[in-house]
Amino acid sequence: MERKFSFAPGEYYHVYNRGNDKRKIFLDWRDHWRFMVLLYVANSQSVIHLSDHEEKDPIILFDLPRKETLVDVGAYCLMPNHFHILLREPSGSNISRFMLKLQTGYSMYFNKKYQRTGSLFEGPFRAKHIAEDAYLKYLFAYIHLNPVKITDPENWEKKIIPNINQAKNHLSRYRFSSLSHYLGENLPENKILNPKQFPDYFAPGTERFSDFIDDWLNYSDGI
Repeated sequence: MERKFSFAPGEYYHVYNRGNDKRKIFLDWRDHWRFMVLLYVANSQSVIHLSDHEEKDPIILFDLPRKETLVDVGAYCLMPNHFHILLREPSGSNISRFMLKLQTGYSMYFNKKYQRTGSLFEGPFRAKHIAEDAYLKYLFAYIHLNPVKITDPENWEKKIIPNINQAKNHLSRYRFSSLSHYLGENLPENKILNPKQFPDYFAPGTERFSDFIDDWLNYSDGI
């Protein structure tokens, strides 16, 4: 699907894609970690070849030195057959460069690992411009709450979370999103993020889960 806008410096964007034919693109924990490492290493003006570091624990790879980053990452979430990322565009062309490196790198890894050929993703990545703060707050909540869909898809589609404590416990254990950072956990993968380039409510804290729920429920347009 062709985008009808150009990325503008200083603007925020919701970037996402899913597997071709809605197929799963993360089949085990190693796949999730590979994508997260790529979120870190692909976000660099320099080229970092992960093939030079295959023997290393994925956690260590977040210590690899980078040059100037391409984009500012505010949030992300990996789901079984798709992903969501919140990005800020510094220059006007970097999001496209970053996403090309990210999706190409992951597709090469996935196809080699599972001995497959062809396109992994459902076409080029998709992006939506975030023109208002209310929409940014909604997406900040929506992306971090997305794993609730795994355990309760029917209520998720109705925009209902019937058991808040159960949902909170599930999300706190879900390692493949940036929620842990915003709940105040000090984790190696926090280096993926640059929340300083986003509004103040992106600052880490421990008392924001109810805010996530409210911002998600009260925004009228949805996705």
